[in-house]
Amino acid sequence: MARRGTEFFPDLGAQCDDVGCNQLDFLPFECDGCGGFFCAAHRTYPDHGCAKAADQGRTVVVCPDCGDAIERTAAPRQQSEREILDEHVRSRRCDPARKRRPACPVPRCKEELTFCNTTQCKGCGLKVCLRHRFPADHNCAAAGAPAARRDAGVQCGRGAQKKEGGRRPPAVSIRSFKIC
Repeated sequence: MARRGTEFFPDLGAQCDDVGCNQLDFLPFECDGCGGFFCAAHRTYPDHGCAKAADQGRTVVVCPDCGDAIERTAAPRQQSEREILDEHVRSRRCDPARKRRPACPVPRCKEELTFCNTTQCKGCGLKVCLRHRFPADHNCAAAGAPAARRDAGVQCGRGAQKKEGGRRPPAVSIRSFKIC
């Protein structure tokens, strides 16, 4: 059992339970295997020689085809990664189609669309990568419509000038204003 704290603050910190250390640590680590308190230098299982370290370790093998994480069983005979992956494939839980992410629909772009690099076009609703986020970069179907409206607005303005008889509104000069 670790001695707790200092003379004036008995609830603050603990001394390291490692035999050779006994350092007072104000933020000690409690081992979930043996229940001892340790300093930062002895907090891991191998550092303090924890007897229950073998019970606590969990390891997984990641399938390269589908991306599943397969937990290694704590069997008396340790299986190799290859054996675990072969058993996973034989169990018919391995589906390579699950690992594929959607790609950017722009021709010749092979960028995978993820949460961080995906944007949706407001004009056509297409999900594209950040490189093709502008309407001109992904040949947006709705990109022609705003340009047409903009051109129509310019022509409409020209038509309005013709209705007034071709006269432009008088230009206002700063010299015409008098400051008292």
